[in-house]
Amino acid sequence: MPGAMPAFSQSDAPRPARPGCARPPEISKTSVNAALANLADNGVNNVELVRLSAEELTQALNEVRPFRRLAGIDLKSYDFGSVFVDPPRAGMDPDTCELTRRFQRILYISCNPETLAANIAQLHDTHKITRSALFDQFPYTHHMEAGVLLERR
Repeated sequence: MPGAMPAFSQSDAPRPARPGCARPPEISKTSVNAALANLADNGVNNVELVRLSAEELTQALNEVRPFRRLAGIDLKSYDFGSVFVDPPRAGMDPDTCELTRRFQRILYISCNPETLAANIAQLHDTHKITRSALFDQFPYTHHMEAGVLLERR
């Protein structure tokens, strides 16, 4: 979710009721077009892209307001079991953090261990860490990528 699931997030790769089908949101038109080309080039036909921010996806799932970009898509027909979040350095906003509680599994990728810890603390009563990994993608700097799998308690 952008804002919570930005940059080519399968953010939310919420899982539709159809097995093996993903509905990732993405806010960047360029990223959506690149993803569509990549999916076509690789013969992937079980992914449908939605150009929404994390905040817009939260509003759509909570039925706060309709979105033209979701015309013809029945979100209620999807069985969202997992969510992939890759928030900006600021971490997930409170509404998006609350939305992620609905999911059985949360795969959280973070470039900021401080906001990761804060968001995990917010999710601690509903989810527990079952796996984690650190990735030093920028040697000789203080930057570290972290991946954490949280599962419902």
